[in-house]
Amino acid sequence: MRDTKPRGKLVGFLLPSLLGVLLFMIPVRSGFRPDGCWTVIVKMIADWLKGLIGYSTLALLCLGILTVSAVLSLLSLAKPRFLTQNALLRDCFVCKPVWVAVRVLGCGFIWLTYLYGEGFTKSGLPVLATDSALIAAVAGADQGALAFDLIIGLVVIFLLASLLLPLLLDFGLLEYVGALLTRFMRPVFLVPGRAAVDCITSWIGDGTLGVMLTCNQYEGGYYNAKEATIIATLFSAVSITFSLVVLDEVRLTHMFGVYYLLICFVGVVCAIVCPRVWPLCRKPETYLVEGRAMADTLPEGCRSAHAYGLDLALRRVAEHQGPRAFLLSGAKNCLTMWFSVLPTVAAIGTAALLLANFTPIFQWLGLPFYPLLKLLGVPEARAAANTMVIGFTDMFTPAILISTCPDDMTRFIVAVISITQVLFLDEVGGLILSSRLPVNFWELFVILIERTVISIFIVVPIAHLLF
Repeated sequence: MRDTKPRGKLVGFLLPSLLGVLLFMIPVRSGFRPDGCWTVIVKMIADWLKGLIGYSTLALLCLGILTVSAVLSLLSLAKPRFLTQNALLRDCFVCKPVWVAVRVLGCGFIWLTYLYGEGFTKSGLPVLATDSALIAAVAGADQGALAFDLIIGLVVIFLLASLLLPLLLDFGLLEYVGALLTRFMRPVFLVPGRAAVDCITSWIGDGTLGVMLTCNQYEGGYYNAKEATIIATLFSAVSITFSLVVLDEVRLTHMFGVYYLLICFVGVVCAIVCPRVWPLCRKPETYLVEGRAMADTLPEGCRSAHAYGLDLALRRVAEHQGPRAFLLSGAKNCLTMWFSVLPTVAAIGTAALLLANFTPIFQWLGLPFYPLLKLLGVPEARAAANTMVIGFTDMFTPAILISTCPDDMTRFIVAVISITQVLFLDEVGGLILSSRLPVNFWELFVILIERTVISIFIVVPIAHLLF
C-alpha cells in the first residue's frame, strides 16, 4: 500500500500557502470603495467589515481597547499577580513605564477626540463644546480625528491579519521562498530569502501588514535583531493605491508610470545602502528564540534549492498542531496588537500631527535640506525643504503643503520623496516603535533622514530629465 503521508504534507503546504498568497499578495480591484481602487483581498474584506460593523460600533470598540490598555498597563506597574502570572495578560499589558505613559496619553487623546471632535458626529452622539484651545487642537480634523480614523481602520486590519497571516507563516511558504532566494537576498540586502515575502506583502498590500509579518518572524526566532530591523524599516512600502492618491493631490496623475517606477527604484537602492551604514549596520545579530533560523547555504548532499526548500516546508507542515492552535495563535496576536500597538499609534500619531500643524519644528528640521536642494537646481527649493522632514509625521502632509506650488518639477520631487520616506509616525513608524523590534525613536529618525538624502540624489537628477 502506498504511503500517502508525503502527498498529504504537500497538500498541507500548497493549499494554505496559495490561499495566503491570494489573500495578501495578489492585487484586485476593490468593490467596497467608490473609486474602485486596486488593493489586496484582505484589505477588501477589511473595508467590507468596516461598513458592516459601522463606524459608531468600531469607534466604541477602539475606545474600549485603549481604555482597558491604559488602565491595566497602569496597574501593571504595581505588578499584581493576575497580570504577571498570566502569559497573555503579561504580553499585552506589562511594559516599561515610558510605554505605560504613552498608552495613557493615547487613550486621553482618543477620548478627547471622540467627545469634542467636530468630525465625529457620525458616531451618533452630540459633540461637546469646549473653550479650551488645547482640547480643540487635539480633537481637530487634522490631528486627533486623523489618528482616530487610522486606528478604526487598523483595529479591523489587525483582526484579519492576525487570524489569516498564519497562512503565510505556518505552512512552509517562507521556508520554501527562503531557500530559493537566500543566494540573492543575503548578498544584496543582508537578509534571508524569506524576507522577499515581507517585501511583496508590504509593496502590494499594506505596509502595516509587512511590519506585522516581520515582527511575528522576529519574535518566533526566524530573524535576528539586525535582519528584522532592516526588513521593517526598509522593506515596508506605501501601497500603489495611496501612491496614486498622493500624485493626484499634486495634480500629476498623468505621470503615474514613471512616478511609481522611480519609487520602486529608490526603495531598492535604500534597501541596499542603508543596512551598510549606522544605525542598522550596528544592530546585534542576536535572536529572541535560538535555533529557528534557516541556514544560508544548502546542506551537504542537497540536490537543489527547490528540493531543500520543499523539504523544509513539509517539515513545517508536519509540526503544525491543527486548527485549534491556528485560531489560538491568531487570537493572541490580535489581542497583543490591539492593546499594545493601537494606543501607541494614537499617542505618537496625534502628538506628531500636533507638532507638525502648530509648531515650526519640522520646518526648522527641514532647513538643512535647502542648500542641497538649491545646489541640485530644484526650482522652489525652500518650499520643498519645508516638506522634507514633516513626512515623518504623516505621508500625506508633504503633498498637501506642496500642492499650491506653481512648479511641476518641485511638486513631483516632493510627491516621490514623501512615499519613499515611508517611516511616518502615524502608521508604519508608530507600529515599529510599539513592537519588540530593537529600534528607538532617534534611530528611526536617522533612517528616515538617510532614506530622504538617498531619494534626493536619485529623484532630483531624474526630475531634471523629465521636466
